[in-house]
Amino acid sequence: MAELATIARPYADALFKAQGSDLTATALWLDRLAAVAENAQLLQFADSPKVEVDQVFDVVAGVAGSNAGEPLPEAMRNFLRLVIENGRLSALPEIAVQFRSLKNAASGMTDGVVFTAFPMSEEALTEVAAVLENRFGRRLSLKVELDSSLIGGIRAVVGDEVLDTSVKARLEQMKVALIS
Repeated sequence: MAELATIARPYADALFKAQGSDLTATALWLDRLAAVAENAQLLQFADSPKVEVDQVFDVVAGVAGSNAGEPLPEAMRNFLRLVIENGRLSALPEIAVQFRSLKNAASGMTDGVVFTAFPMSEEALTEVAAVLENRFGRRLSLKVELDSSLIGGIRAVVGDEVLDTSVKARLEQMKVALIS
């Protein structure tokens, strides 16, 4: 079976080209669809031979639309129907990841994740973002995730690069130095 990334790439490319003028809104609704498509029970329901395409579409559209409380955009409905008809509902999360990559590349941004032991204020995040943008040499779109195992400090992941200034990492470095 083909890799999920290989399956997702043409969908992400086509959506990126079709929605070129409204990439931000497309990324938002695509993220909503991807979050819904990560549900194991939904995927099991969709894979059932007794279930029709329209039933799967109605369930996914209902759940994805319930968060916003407004009708789904036509592009979203069409894309969702295409993905379901082609049996690629399980690829939606990867499609969203690849679409965001294309969107970021077009705007000169890169996604990053900052792991921290404690919640971070907006001011602190702004300062950290400025330092990390300097360090990595590109504009960043940062997401914060809590990880209490870090004890203190932060761990930043940008693409395949990691900057770990956490207390946990420093303790590990001290341990290695003492053992060797």
